Amino acid sequence: MERAEPSGLPRSLGRPLILAAVLSLAIGISLGMLGGGGSILTVPILVYALGVEERAALASSLLVVGTTSLVALVRPARAGIVAWRTGLTFAGAGMLGSFAGGKVSAFVDERILLSVFAALMLGTAIAMLRGRREQTEAREMRLVPALLTGLSAGALTGLVGAGGGFVIVPALALVGGLPMRTAIGTSLLVIALQSFAGFLGHLSHATVDAALIGTVTASASVGAVLGGAFGDRVPQEQLRRGFGVFVLVMGLYMGWRQLGTAPGAAPESPSAPAAAG
Repeated sequence: MERAEPSGLPRSLGRPLILAAVLSLAIGISLGMLGGGGSILTVPILVYALGVEERAALASSLLVVGTTSLVALVRPARAGIVAWRTGLTFAGAGMLGSFAGGKVSAFVDERILLSVFAALMLGTAIAMLRGRREQTEAREMRLVPALLTGLSAGALTGLVGAGGGFVIVPALALVGGLPMRTAIGTSLLVIALQSFAGFLGHLSHATVDAALIGTVTASASVGAVLGGAFGDRVPQEQLRRGFGVFVLVMGLYMGWRQLGTAPGAAPESPSAPAAAG
């Protein structure tokens, strides 16, 4: 009988760490260029390509995205396009919501969590494809909207294991009135703090494979540097729409996978997620 790793990845079926490193570059590139989208990529990569058990993948994604966001934050911070007061206020409320969401997730079926995640991906894709009107003047977000929006986004982050950039960036740009570039830079600060808080909430009921997640995080951090370097050279509208199509396809795929594991459906074998990669 083969022995499984704490992540739920059997030794004999485990993908090589080099695959994790290659795939994880996309996580960092997304965060570096868009200020979000990291968890949209991290969760499917961990679950379907690397065969990590769903609940462990949700927790691990928070650690990966939080660390990678800190690396990606260096560039906009140096460029002066981070609204620090708004970001810290938003993140402070978000950390409370994220920690609570992480705790609540222990009582929610994994299939429901991933189904919610797929639905969020589809909503995000639609928002990206429709586009957002970019503000021209930088300003800080008002206190009450920042607190309420941050609390809601944080709860979502902790519940489904998402860093929340696909929610935070639109919130900062539309509700907070920040320029798109500033919203992206500020979102990295918020994502990092909320992700770490959500990860702490998941620790009590999820085990993380240190070697695998260390590889994913290191590679994603390299991708974040590359994404930040090339982000200013790519027209934001084209980048957002192209990524919107990708997220739409990924969301449909995850939704289809969850329909196959709905109550009453034939259960998948432990190796099924890995085979899908």
